[in-house]
Amino acid sequence: MKSSIVAIALTMGGVAALSTVTPVAQAAPARASVTVTISAEGTDMFGVVKSSRPKRCAADRTVKVFKLVRGEPHLWATDTTGRQGRAFVWSTGNTGTEGRFFAKVAPKPGCRGDVSPTIRVRRNP
Repeated sequence: MKSSIVAIALTMGGVAALSTVTPVAQAAPARASVTVTISAEGTDMFGVVKSSRPKRCAADRTVKVFKLVRGEPHLWATDTTGRQGRAFVWSTGNTGTEGRFFAKVAPKPGCRGDVSPTIRVRRNP
C-alpha cells in the first residue's frame, strides 16, 4: 500500500502551498538461508533442516518428501521437524517403498525454502 504525507507550508503573504512527500520504502529484511537434507537406511527416510536462524527457520517446519515416478514428482510423505539436541530433524519412518526421493521445505516469511538432492532408496537385503 502506497502512502503519502501532505505537507502544508505557510508563506509570508498568508498563501498556503501544498506538497506531497512520499516516504522512502524500507527494504524487506533478508530471508535466512535454509537447507534440507535427506538420507535413507533401507526404506526409512530421514533428514535435517538447518538454518542461519534455526529457531525461526528450522523449528516446526513441514518437510514434504516426493517420489519421482517416470520423472514426475509425487507427494509421498510429510513430517514436521522436531528438536533433537541442537538439530531439527524429520523422519518418514519405514515407508517400505523403493525409488528415487527428494525432500522440500517451502519458504515462509523471513526464511528461504530448499530442495534436497534426489536419493535412491532400496530395501535392505
